[in-house]
Amino acid sequence: MVVVRYRARLIGGMLWRWRVVWWRELPADVMLERVLIVGAGLSGQDLAVELRRQERAFRMTVVGFVDDDPQKQGLYLEERPVLGTTDDVPRIVEEYDVQAIAVAIHNISGQSFRRILEICESTHARIKVLPDIVRSMKQTHSADPLRPVRPEDLIGRSVITTHKAVNLSAVENRVVLITGAAGSIGSELSRQMPARNPTQLILLDNNESGLHDLALDLQEQYPDVKIIQALVDVAEANEVRRIFEDYRPQIVFHAAAYKHVPMLERHPNSAVKANIGGTRNLAFLSCEYKVERFVLVSTDKAVNPSSVMGASKRICEMVVRHLAHSGQYSTLFGIVRFGNVLGSRGSVIPTFTRQIDRGGPITVTDPEMTRYFMSIAEAANLIIHAACLTGGGDTFLLRMGETVKILELAERMIRLRGMRPYVDIDIKFSGKRPGEKLHEQLYDGTVESARPTIHPGIIRLESSDDASDDEDFMLWIDRITTEGIDEKNALKELLYGLTPSEELAINYGLGSDQAR
Repeated sequence: MVVVRYRARLIGGMLWRWRVVWWRELPADVMLERVLIVGAGLSGQDLAVELRRQERAFRMTVVGFVDDDPQKQGLYLEERPVLGTTDDVPRIVEEYDVQAIAVAIHNISGQSFRRILEICESTHARIKVLPDIVRSMKQTHSADPLRPVRPEDLIGRSVITTHKAVNLSAVENRVVLITGAAGSIGSELSRQMPARNPTQLILLDNNESGLHDLALDLQEQYPDVKIIQALVDVAEANEVRRIFEDYRPQIVFHAAAYKHVPMLERHPNSAVKANIGGTRNLAFLSCEYKVERFVLVSTDKAVNPSSVMGASKRICEMVVRHLAHSGQYSTLFGIVRFGNVLGSRGSVIPTFTRQIDRGGPITVTDPEMTRYFMSIAEAANLIIHAACLTGGGDTFLLRMGETVKILELAERMIRLRGMRPYVDIDIKFSGKRPGEKLHEQLYDGTVESARPTIHPGIIRLESSDDASDDEDFMLWIDRITTEGIDEKNALKELLYGLTPSEELAINYGLGSDQAR
């Protein structure tokens, strides 16, 4: 009866042993990838169950867990042992011939996550990160429960998402205009807004191909949303006015801008025209056509700016605050400041990826350079929340956590691709480019103070000193957007506009006559 009951297993076992002995052929079951799970909590146990249930489909088998909880040492969870702590990972990988390490720990601090990654990177095993296993198990199709380490995993904090305390009804069922819609942030914002049931979604950009591709993608995903393409340059006031006249937007998200620092150092009047002129056009038309809420996308480079790009965005902030504080308009203005957005155009992650794919070298500006990072999804989420939280003239930013050293990020990306920094892929230092800082600030602590909001991941800034209240400020804006600025002294001229004081102007290198 035993032979009859287990005949398939007995015959199969005899056949594969025959193939191993005589033909040197390993069967598929012996060639399963051996996985070590970091984290013996619920997520790790769920992963072990899923991998065991679909072992053949995923081609993986779990050898055990590691966890730093002393109470779990020596336990068996889901028929697999807890083999040690995270410090034991290198030994376990060698002893059990582990080919892949799955990190199944959530809500972990950036410092602890990076420590675990450093330990795992010292082994030959591939590194995977566990996403939302519950969501993946609910999918109707088979999905790989593990994914590669993404740039978002290296931010150094938990990802900030929607919070139930924030009432998002202010942006729901509205006519929504998104400028710079074909860009990295604008396109993600365009993909998040259909969830708010816009009556019309106006996508404005001067990038024809990007705008066309985005509109097609959104129309396929959201056939019930009325999507309007507007091939318009925000610096062209008459063209922008036509959009306002035809569609009467109620919510405006202004993400259109030139942002590449070295290029704008060479072409400062392009920054003045697109960034300052475009913001001026959008903001004044929003007031004229009684837009309910207007959100300007700014940058941390606007804090104590050292580049034309940063100075132009700071002036954009001041234009928006000038209108918000004037008391003449019903539009509620808000500003959001970003750190570096992972995966956006011009960010270091795509650049490093391309350089690694080419075989190196990776170019890093300076070994001490640091940056704050956020994901594109976080950026778009912050813009939507800012529109709902602003009372007029507010500046918002995320609690960005720790800064990330660019050199360490480059080294980690190389190691996560299974290569060695400075051996397989070289790292070279190019030196600071014009206008760049070693360390960015999220706000100026001398004139700005941080205040909490009802969203625990978002803070609001209060400013005690703002030159935008100066009555001559808007006259100066009108002049530079129509006449341009002196390209040889572009940064000095913009900084003088930011601080219209003779003493400060002289400190910036302008003579007393010029200052007057």
